[in-house]
Amino acid sequence: MNSEDRVLTKDELLDKMKGRDAVLVISTIIDEEICRSVKAKCKIFACYGVGYNNIDVESATKQGIYVTNTPDVVTDATADLAWTLLLATARRIVECDQFVRAGKKGWNPMNLVGTQVTGKTLGIVGGGRIGQAVARRAQGFRMKVIYTDVQKMPAFEAATGGQFVDKETLFKSADFISVHAPLLPSTRHLIGADEFKLMKKTAILINDARGPIVDEKALVEALRKGQFAGAGLDVFEKEPDLMDGLSELPNVVLSPHVGTSTTETRIEMAAVCARDIIAALSNQIPPNCLNPQAKSNQGIP
Repeated sequence: MNSEDRVLTKDELLDKMKGRDAVLVISTIIDEEICRSVKAKCKIFACYGVGYNNIDVESATKQGIYVTNTPDVVTDATADLAWTLLLATARRIVECDQFVRAGKKGWNPMNLVGTQVTGKTLGIVGGGRIGQAVARRAQGFRMKVIYTDVQKMPAFEAATGGQFVDKETLFKSADFISVHAPLLPSTRHLIGADEFKLMKKTAILINDARGPIVDEKALVEALRKGQFAGAGLDVFEKEPDLMDGLSELPNVVLSPHVGTSTTETRIEMAAVCARDIIAALSNQIPPNCLNPQAKSNQGIP
């Protein structure tokens, strides 16, 4: 077990993975070289989380190594955090907390005025499991839900009453925009300067999906210019480092990638990884396997 509060170097990984039958992965980069080095013994890379962009799945498949993740168990915790960021940003909770702790007076009716949430329009970028869960929660706030994705999603619409729109329409129309797309080559910087120019000046952006989906440099510039009202962010382009100037903005709420950080979710994520590892070591395709075709490459020198 890596007991240090850092990601191991590649040399350390190559050394420590020798002779391992299974590897539970948290954030660590697993590339082609590592896949080749462990193929003689390793049966599975079990990813402790839903995102697996840190693992070269194609290379693992070629070496007959299963890759798994924990998709279903993280949905509610991540959706809850998206709403936490949305409400905290809209009602300026961090600023309010700092104001009270500092012992400031001036508790007048126009102090720290925030943005109404109930009855507004929520835009969802990415209508998968988490996007759908966020949209379902909007029903309690009597919000209109619009969403965009690569195609219409009947299941999303049935569960949320959401309306499919193109990306441009969503950014023009939504009061709150919550990002829930996967990180793929096609979604890197999916949201940047062009999208920020479309947003209402009163709009708020939420991202607890993956940092590189949003162009962080363009985000800082847009917020400095007042192109939209604020942002709530749990993920960043170059974690744990932030883009220069981001932490100085008062209209941004920041959290350290804690979307799945509840006791219940962490325990269930570990249990899912364990079940997948046991299946792989029992010569079965794991329940949450991302590359079942790896089975046909097992035993190939």
